[in-house]
Amino acid sequence: MKTLISEAALANPDIALSNDIIRDCVHCGICLSHCPTYQVRHDENDSPRGRIMLMRNMYEHEGAPDARTVEHLDRCLTCLACEAICPSGVEYSKLIAHGREHVEATYRRPVLQRLTRRALTILIPHPELFRLGLLAGKLAQPFKWLFRGTLRAMLDMTPKGRLPRSSPVDRPQVFPAQGMRRARVSILTGCVQTVLDPKINEATIRLLQRHGVEVVVAKGAGCCGAPAEHKGLTQHALPFAKANIDAWLSEADAPGGLDAIIVNTSGCGTSLKAYGHALRLDAEWKDKAARVSALAKDITEFMAGLGLRKPENHRNLRVVYHSACSMQHGQRIVHQPLDLLRAAGFEVLDVPDGFMCCGSAGDYNLLQPAISGELKARKVANIRSVGADVAASGNVACMTQLASSIGIPFVHTVELLDWATGGPEPEELRSIKVRPASRMSRRADA
Repeated sequence: MKTLISEAALANPDIALSNDIIRDCVHCGICLSHCPTYQVRHDENDSPRGRIMLMRNMYEHEGAPDARTVEHLDRCLTCLACEAICPSGVEYSKLIAHGREHVEATYRRPVLQRLTRRALTILIPHPELFRLGLLAGKLAQPFKWLFRGTLRAMLDMTPKGRLPRSSPVDRPQVFPAQGMRRARVSILTGCVQTVLDPKINEATIRLLQRHGVEVVVAKGAGCCGAPAEHKGLTQHALPFAKANIDAWLSEADAPGGLDAIIVNTSGCGTSLKAYGHALRLDAEWKDKAARVSALAKDITEFMAGLGLRKPENHRNLRVVYHSACSMQHGQRIVHQPLDLLRAAGFEVLDVPDGFMCCGSAGDYNLLQPAISGELKARKVANIRSVGADVAASGNVACMTQLASSIGIPFVHTVELLDWATGGPEPEELRSIKVRPASRMSRRADA
């Protein structure tokens, strides 16, 4: 694609990189079939190549983009299905990331947009504030009919039941390996997950310990920075990244070192693996950031390399696996979760059109509730169509988006792996009737 970006603008290294990426696009249109927003809106401006054209024009004309450009860039889920399928290798993730930074630096949003986006950027990364926000949402439930758009979506997404208590495993400490130590890792405990579903971290730590892994919860580590990064608010995201880098490298440089940084929320894992790129222009931080990115591993990625012990429990359950976009497209982790679930004794089913986003995409379901709702409905129908006993995923945001609508229990992949290898049975599975062993599982047992 031809560009006419000025030499003055190209002096900015981020714009120069964006220019190179834009020129890689040959406008073939293969991405259209995998773009969720194009599939539901059928608008070229809501397709990857349409947004590439909008960003090219934005850089060529310099200054602040118009409201139309901002609207279509905001509608992008950053699911990266386009990048995964692109035959020209267009690095759309880097392009849209800087495009959003440029928007936030030059465009003044309407007041309500600014307030809601800023509120989410402040609340989500801090578990204590996020918990308070959810409690406020519960109190406001009788009045939610007064709201629409993002505010209504925030109230609709507020959990109906009592929030679980904070888990003691999320505090800085060391969990020793069981038996001979095979590895030493740190774990990203995260922010939203520690409030909505703390048992995911508990299952992750038990699974690792059982397989001979020492687990460190590093002092000073916290949110990965994605809630701000996804909105183009780099100045808010980088302090979180730098705090994490310092915390983990302190452990990596201590006696025993670190073999990996384990992440059990795939959206966060995608962000960690991009730290090296995000800080590539910072002489003080670029090498440290690259070290952390190299150490970051999804829990299924790490366990696939370590090997799963012989399963003890599985009850012949049919598990439909929902692969989060950040897992399959962002990190290109596709077969490892499926292989592990099969090795654990489960019958594993794929979701039809599994490449398509569920509409969660971090806080996209709050900021773009209409499109998110359409994508959710499609994903729910596809999950229901396979007749599974339980659904599993490696991303708490997808679980939160879908769990109340699919009609079967929805648990994290690591909870099934933990249970199968000797951990407690997830509460959500206790109501499932035992089914006779399938031919597949009988052959596997034989």
